[in-house]
Amino acid sequence: MAAPVVIAAGALAGSLPAGASDPLPAKTPAQVLELAASHQVQVFSGTVEQSADLGLPELPATGKPSASASPGSVASVIELLSGKHTARVFMDGKDNARVQVMDQLAERDVVRHGNDVWFYSSKDNTAAHIAMPARDAALSKDHQGAGGMHTPAEMAQQFLSKVDSTIAVSVGPDVSVAGRAAYNLLIEPRTDATLVGKVAIAVDGQNGMPLSVQMTARGADKPAFSSGFTSLSLAVPDQSVFAFTPPPGSTVKELPVPDKSLEQADGSHQDAMYKGAKGQVSVTGTGWETVVGTAKGNAPTAESVLQDPLLSQAAVAVPGGRLLSTALLNVLVTDDGRVFAGMVPPEQLQSAAAAQ
Repeated sequence: MAAPVVIAAGALAGSLPAGASDPLPAKTPAQVLELAASHQVQVFSGTVEQSADLGLPELPATGKPSASASPGSVASVIELLSGKHTARVFMDGKDNARVQVMDQLAERDVVRHGNDVWFYSSKDNTAAHIAMPARDAALSKDHQGAGGMHTPAEMAQQFLSKVDSTIAVSVGPDVSVAGRAAYNLLIEPRTDATLVGKVAIAVDGQNGMPLSVQMTARGADKPAFSSGFTSLSLAVPDQSVFAFTPPPGSTVKELPVPDKSLEQADGSHQDAMYKGAKGQVSVTGTGWETVVGTAKGNAPTAESVLQDPLLSQAAVAVPGGRLLSTALLNVLVTDDGRVFAGMVPPEQLQSAAAAQ
């Protein structure tokens, strides 16, 4: 299973949108899974709203973000897992994409146009650029989201690709998302050793595109995390939205091309928390019980967790370290600088740490 933070990040408060007025043709769970897996929608634009109620404290609006134009830091991921966020998304094939996360008084952007990828934060006017090799699609999956915010389709893929005998799949009543009728695909882990109770994915009844994703914690009645389109157009976006030039006076940093050696066998990448810890990442457990950890003394990783204002405020002391606990994800930072994360109870993180 892909690293837990990406799944959590990637993938919710409130309930699914109201039921669709015109019933869709009846489909079995297997047929809805196939519909979603085979969708080919790569041209669209719309607005995505993400809402999280994970039990994390919210920073004041004037709080300093941890990594303005630094893509994928654990702090930026956790920051997006609190409160509500709105993003405008534009896609035109695999090589043209833009995601604009609209913060209260600022905007964060990720723009891909051909082989150029830009990350920008208007809060402190910083930008980062990556020049990708020709035909290199390394960022098409991982870095279309700005600062950790991904489209519902990207998050849904994390769950759809992992459906196996350990998961119960069913289809609920039809729903309507952004004015489009959708199948309500329900995924439930068959294990009690995970914080996740249920995942609901709204699958477009016409083209199979995932329109919303909701995650409900085990034993809870309402989703703890939700992301879904509130508006959606399948028309080709204006090409001008993919053109980006850093504003005058901005600080620009050139980033190296992502290391493909971090890519896992299933095509996913190690979570942002573990970038820079190449060769020092451990994985224990499988499926929903997966725990990912870093090696002893990996100070940059541990410091990125505990020195962030939001994370340090939320982390509590436990035997052997500090624990960041949410409804869907737990992160343990040990006294010797190791970090363990998983959608599992704290005891499983402590057991994984003790075994290494």
